[in-house]
Amino acid sequence: MSARSLTIGRLADSAGVNLETVRYYERIGLMPAPARTEGGHRSYEPEHAQRLRFIRRSRELGFGIDAIRRLIALSEPGVQACCEVRDIAQDHIASVDAKIADLERLRTVLKQAVADCSEGGRVRCPVIEELGSIA
Repeated sequence: MSARSLTIGRLADSAGVNLETVRYYERIGLMPAPARTEGGHRSYEPEHAQRLRFIRRSRELGFGIDAIRRLIALSEPGVQACCEVRDIAQDHIASVDAKIADLERLRTVLKQAVADCSEGGRVRCPVIEELGSIA
């Protein structure tokens, strides 16, 4: 193990993820397989940490695994295609806008249900009724 190499625990800590997350990303091919020590332990390099932080941040922003896979491929040296990255980002903006619209509708329904609850005197709870009617 080189002086720069990291154990899986240190790699996970450096990127703010769980150990099992690192293993999962390796299993599905988002993270490249690390070298192994003579004892069979994973030995990660700083590039692994950089990749893992990229994946974590992309997930925080709501990108799916397939989109992250494409972004990683497009970020490789000599491959960068800004227009393709832009297209992925535009698709994601549309998805975010749809989620915002859904959340705004949900907020309206919940606010009305809470207002109905405060009127009192009802046998059935309007919040429960509204939750049952959301399509």
